Amino acid sequence: MAEIVKKIKLQIPAGKATPAPPVGTVLGPAGINLQEFCTKYNDATRDKMGDILPVEITVMDDRSFTFVIKTPPTAFLIKKTAKLKKGSSKGKDEVVGKLTQAQLREIAEIKLPDLNCYTVEEAMKIVAGTALNMGVEIVD
Repeated sequence: MAEIVKKIKLQIPAGKATPAPPVGTVLGPAGINLQEFCTKYNDATRDKMGDILPVEITVMDDRSFTFVIKTPPTAFLIKKTAKLKKGSSKGKDEVVGKLTQAQLREIAEIKLPDLNCYTVEEAMKIVAGTALNMGVEIVD
């Protein structure tokens, strides 16, 4: 059985992985087949086009690999839902957008599998903290 040589974490737009940088420069030295990775990743993420997805790639000593696709970053989901280009440069001191409780719950439900909590209410608190630090206000 092949042994794990290294684990690599990347954030790649869904369905748009190419052997060019940043994918090629990170995975090339690991010795895996770049085209094979790009094809498998793009096929697996085709339904989430437009999202940026973190991926954790496990490289084996025989140059084979496996990967796990995570949920999009919380900040990305907040910006997408609130229709923002970027968060506040001054943190919570400058309000740049608003989210409703329903939108907050929707983001928390998406992020729940990757967060260190068990209920949607706990996940909502984590997402609300990220939103506040981005300058996004939570309204009822």
